[in-house]
Amino acid sequence: MKPNSRQDLDALMRSEIHRLGILLGHSLTRQEGPQLFELVEKIRTLSKDNPSEVAKLLAHIDLDSAIKLARAFSVYFHLANITEQFFRSQDRALERKTNGTWLSQVASRIKAAGIKQETIEEAFQNLHVRPVFTAHPTEASRRSVLVKLKRIAELLSEKYSTSSLTIVNDDQFSEIIDLLWQTDELRLERPEVLDEASNAMNYLDDAATGALPEVLQELNRIAHELGVGDKLKPTDTPLTFGSWIGGDRDGNPFVTPEVTTNVLTLQRGHAIRDLQSILKHLAEDLSISDRISPAEDNLWESVEKDLTTLTDLDSRFKRINAEEPYRLKLSAISHRLEKTRIRFANKSQHQPGIDYASEKEFINDLNRLFVALDNDRSTLIAQGVLGKALRTASAIGLQLAKLDVREHSDKHHQALAPLIDAAKLISKEYSDLTKAERFTLLAQILDNAKPIGNAPSVLTDPDLKKTFDTFGAINKAIKEYGDDVIDTYIVSMTKGPDDLLAAVILAKENGLVDLANRIAKVNFVPLLETVDELRNAGEILETLLSTPSYRVLVSLRDNVQEVMLGYSDSNKDAGITTSQWEIQLAQRKLRDVASKHGVKLRLFHGRGGTVGRGGGPTHDAILAMPWGVVVGEMKLTEQGEVISDKYLLPQLARENLELLLAATLEATLLHAASRVNQKELDEWDQVMNQVSNSAQEKYNSLTKDPDLANYFALSTPVEQLADLHLGSRPAKRQLNAGLESLRAIPWVFGWTQSRQIIPGWFGVGSGIKAARDAGHEASLRRMATNWAFFRNFISNVEMTVAKADMNIAQHYITELVPVELHHMFDKVKAEYEETKQQILWLTGESEILENQQSLKKTLQIRDTYLLPLQYLQVSLLKKVRELNQNPGETDPLLRRTLLLTINGIATGLRNTG
Repeated sequence: MKPNSRQDLDALMRSEIHRLGILLGHSLTRQEGPQLFELVEKIRTLSKDNPSEVAKLLAHIDLDSAIKLARAFSVYFHLANITEQFFRSQDRALERKTNGTWLSQVASRIKAAGIKQETIEEAFQNLHVRPVFTAHPTEASRRSVLVKLKRIAELLSEKYSTSSLTIVNDDQFSEIIDLLWQTDELRLERPEVLDEASNAMNYLDDAATGALPEVLQELNRIAHELGVGDKLKPTDTPLTFGSWIGGDRDGNPFVTPEVTTNVLTLQRGHAIRDLQSILKHLAEDLSISDRISPAEDNLWESVEKDLTTLTDLDSRFKRINAEEPYRLKLSAISHRLEKTRIRFANKSQHQPGIDYASEKEFINDLNRLFVALDNDRSTLIAQGVLGKALRTASAIGLQLAKLDVREHSDKHHQALAPLIDAAKLISKEYSDLTKAERFTLLAQILDNAKPIGNAPSVLTDPDLKKTFDTFGAINKAIKEYGDDVIDTYIVSMTKGPDDLLAAVILAKENGLVDLANRIAKVNFVPLLETVDELRNAGEILETLLSTPSYRVLVSLRDNVQEVMLGYSDSNKDAGITTSQWEIQLAQRKLRDVASKHGVKLRLFHGRGGTVGRGGGPTHDAILAMPWGVVVGEMKLTEQGEVISDKYLLPQLARENLELLLAATLEATLLHAASRVNQKELDEWDQVMNQVSNSAQEKYNSLTKDPDLANYFALSTPVEQLADLHLGSRPAKRQLNAGLESLRAIPWVFGWTQSRQIIPGWFGVGSGIKAARDAGHEASLRRMATNWAFFRNFISNVEMTVAKADMNIAQHYITELVPVELHHMFDKVKAEYEETKQQILWLTGESEILENQQSLKKTLQIRDTYLLPLQYLQVSLLKKVRELNQNPGETDPLLRRTLLLTINGIATGLRNTG
């Protein structure tokens, strides 16, 4: 059946999920006997008709059966998820066929808006989009499982392809399902940083060689369509990748300077292999004979120089391709790339003409082919296969992804203190200075060309030395690998301008900054995470840019100041409403300060996978940002389970990357000025302030309650999450610290498991109600219809309300939480009902997701399979606590079963943290 509409696709998707469910049943019977299949079916039926009977049945089930039951429902969710991903890609293919690509749709809107040609040219010249892959521990699925699921998607693709000659049968699906059943979905131990980097490289390899070339080619096509094709050179980099893996030190003691170096070496190896694959395919295409289409003398001179210098180049190439200069040149480039890889692996010296000294030298060499071919006769070839390869190679470079380094602000001050105290730069100790005094001192040190210069003798503490040596490792990496290998240093928990300058001074001590010689090798990026930091965003940037020496530093970095906005900690700090609103206000302040100082602003959005950590549709989020904030620059994190959701399938990777470019272009060109008149926007701001204040007050009434810590620990499996071995980073920034030190990821993960999902909605209902009670109903209605920020906010909250389930949450409370703490759930449930009612009032719906019936139906079906896992989890948690066992001392079989339920629920909800 060839689907012709979204309804067709939806019907096919449900049919395939049903069919895979039947095949899973057959597999369970094959693998474990009919008893397991009968138990699964009995529980599935009871889940729909009599949930209380499920609870009774699971309370007395033996652990062996419980393990198999948890695995059966988890495998079902894996199969359902990958099928949904496949049909999502088909839905986009249908949309592409009907209405064009994301980029072509944006191009049509740009043309319709009548924007000046020079404005469009400037937008394309300033276009720089970078998704940054992080190792945040929220991907609960092992790669061993993901590879098999990808094969399921490939079989579905073959089945529904009109051009495929392959006959796909049920046995092929069943074989993979059997393999899934025989694969342990739990990690045996916590991954190391290099393991995380290797996992990310698999996604990046696929995206770089599969999705990226097509996306860049489409961008080039619409640039020509808009009349600015000559402004987007094939060596430009409008889309690149970034990574934190191996550079994110904040709270992760396992990321050492040595680990960073090892990760860079790993990345370089992957990049060169990807480039060689691209060059191999390009050589197959460029069979241009010099007899028929003579090449320019410059190209032949370059080829002859290569052949003379590269004495060990396979003589076969010289013989077979004697009259094919493009192939000869590509053979030489590929050979030099391999020599470059070996040089870096062996840490040997650069040999001019043999290997490449830098990324720039490699790209310039490849660009010789484009220059030679881009003439009247061969323009289509130059802009086609050659242009595509050159654009992709320029985006990948020799590193595949630029590595960001991040560290907590306190670490920099701790490392600086002994240096400054030993140098007697001030009359009192550095740690006794106020933040204002620290900033004044650090600005003076930055002004002074002389380094403090006593680190080796003073820094005897290993932790302080590691912080200091990180900057030396960055400088060494830049010298060895090239200027762009690491271009960003992020200071987390930046509470004031002194926190950023502390990092700058440590960089200066290690040769990364030398203003007297006009050297600034990396960008220094404040990460604003808490509500107080977001509220001080404008003041922090104003102070920095008003400091002459720091302003010089920014000018040396292409006059760009990057600022990172954290969504997770501000949410944990003040609730989703205030978090989202303060981020919106901070962006406006940063925009205005940057504009005042003539600086280009690049905002880096630290968005997680869940709504509680800034998640939600990326396209909508970008277009909901304040006017004038996006000026060609966009940087955002891709975290945890979001990576596999967006990048596991090549079609979805392409859609995601194209969507990022399209949204950034649209925001740049069509949202350069406010779409709402200032008077109305001022009115809406006042209303939103009231919504935020009331929502935060309600949120604080929960989080400041002295019973919260116990309630959170008892009503969720948060204490067991560390045993899942999701990532290398500890769950807390400080060991033996309380709830305040708990990272936002386990905070969201825990609430999600028990279906309370507090970070995604709590306080919203009270906030809206307060504004309504104050007489702002008409404004709220207009805001929900006409204000992209508010509309996107409400849409994301509605989704979370749909995923939350107070009936399941009630079961956790009844079975696991002592009566004296039940008042906490009363607060949760009351606010949930309030939020639901206010969302329905705003949307005009009679029920949540009324206007998204397909999604609503999907969630309802999933609940039938989630309920047994949740009830089983409760039963197991109860057993653990009744035995008074610590999480690390739990009976191995009981612990394993519990972890399987955590994994299964995360897979079923498609959310972890």
